[in-house]
Amino acid sequence: MLFGSIEAGGTKFVCAVGDENYQIKESTTFPTTQPQATLDQAINFFQQFSELKAIGIASFGPIEIRKSSVNYGYVTNTPKPGWSNTDFVGYIKKSLDLPIYWTTDVNGSAYGEWFAYQKQQQPLNSLVYYTIGTGIGAGIVNDGKFIGSIGHPELGHVYLKRHPDDLDFAGTCPFHGDCLEGLASGPTFKARLGIAGQDVPLSNHVWDIIAYYVAQAAIQTTLAFRPEKIVIGGGVSSEAFLKKVRQQFKQLLNDYVSVGDLKQYIVMPIVANNGSATLGDFALAQKAVTE
Repeated sequence: MLFGSIEAGGTKFVCAVGDENYQIKESTTFPTTQPQATLDQAINFFQQFSELKAIGIASFGPIEIRKSSVNYGYVTNTPKPGWSNTDFVGYIKKSLDLPIYWTTDVNGSAYGEWFAYQKQQQPLNSLVYYTIGTGIGAGIVNDGKFIGSIGHPELGHVYLKRHPDDLDFAGTCPFHGDCLEGLASGPTFKARLGIAGQDVPLSNHVWDIIAYYVAQAAIQTTLAFRPEKIVIGGGVSSEAFLKKVRQQFKQLLNDYVSVGDLKQYIVMPIVANNGSATLGDFALAQKAVTE
């Protein structure tokens, strides 16, 4: 029995096939270009596997997740050129008549992390996964189910208290300017400094500013959902950066509620090689078979 995964990012697609133990048997990666060409590459990959039972798709968005909607399975009003109002699920189903579990890219990663803790005999009831990279998003798993019914959470677009040393920065979000994504995503480094984030040393004060914003996001999540763990992944995340986030979190929260050891509460992903979404997709694909 084989399960498929499509991690559909705005920059690249990662397609994989795994067995009943969720071990990757084969995978491929290719750039995200125009919808038909990109989806055809995914279809061609999966058509090689006659034992494929279902596919989990974790896609960039926004996407329509309501099964009652005529646009269920669509990428909707996305800033990704050419992809607005793309019938992602419908196009895949025309060629691959298989059960499909459809969710957001961050939900896929959140489920993969939650599932990994169950497999490691460290069961969690709740977990929030943030990805901080080109954009910012978050997925919330509570008791094995996603939070969000009429739509998926958009925690990357919440508003924050501005850092006093960052008041002149307008932000990069085309919709909101200085929301979390507009202030703390990867492209904000270049917007502030003219240098890509990976080239900015951790000693630069901008990292403290970014940590201040991410800590606020973690506090909002803590007070709104009271999860057992907050996982922070994506290209901006590192253990050294999370140390700064934890310091800011402790100072800003001021012990208002207890979350235990911060090193165990705000953490890096435990799934190796950036594979959280693929693992999550495999597990969700199996769910799609039984639903």
